[in-house]
Amino acid sequence: MADVTLHADERIDQLYSKDIQIIQSSQVFAFSLDAVLLGDFAQVAKGINSQIVDLCAGNGAVGLFASAKTRGHITAVEIQPRLADMAQRSVALNHLTHQMTVLNEDLLAITQQLPKDSVDTVLCNPPYFKDQPQSVKNPNPHLAIARHELSANLDQILAVSSDLLKMNGKAYFVHRPERLDDLFIAMARNRLAPKRIRFVHPKAGREANMMLIEMIKDGKANGVRIMPPLVVYQDNGEYGEEVHTLLYGKD
Repeated sequence: MADVTLHADERIDQLYSKDIQIIQSSQVFAFSLDAVLLGDFAQVAKGINSQIVDLCAGNGAVGLFASAKTRGHITAVEIQPRLADMAQRSVALNHLTHQMTVLNEDLLAITQQLPKDSVDTVLCNPPYFKDQPQSVKNPNPHLAIARHELSANLDQILAVSSDLLKMNGKAYFVHRPERLDDLFIAMARNRLAPKRIRFVHPKAGREANMMLIEMIKDGKANGVRIMPPLVVYQDNGEYGEEVHTLLYGKD
């Protein structure tokens, strides 16, 4: 791994199953299980000329986790300078500067830099919560932007995803089940058709609290597949076998 400079509040965490190291900070942002699950769920384009874009990239976790799946180029787009800098240093840390580019830009204007209809795969772990007057937001602005739709809402993010994607290009999102109706409405508005959905449950017998969704640009209607559910924790509080393998690799 390359030598990088860490800020006082930063640490290096490792996703052992992928041999990826990521610069984290609880003060501004730290990836969680949703990023790992999205990186695993996404079937990114594999060819050397493929273009993959990670929107709302944060510290670059999703793109880094997906990097081993493709020989194509990954562009991570993050609006917050501090997080984009963390992502850039994580790319260097993993010797991936030849494969990944980090853009500290507003995704709403990203088609000024990335041509429309040019991208094979979009990845996105967006803010989950609407920006409503009664919403209780984190006083930390870094965390507030990551969790609430302050800089871009779901419809805008899906519109940009659709603009970027080639015809039949695919987008992969992780989101909350309670936003499924919003997702479907916004997808239909932006020429995106749902193809695969996988619900994530904290424990067996509990309601899903996360979902992974694959969509295709200009895809046919009525082709949705519901994949087997993913259960995160066993009854004893330990990770289930699938999640344990995703985090730590096979024993």
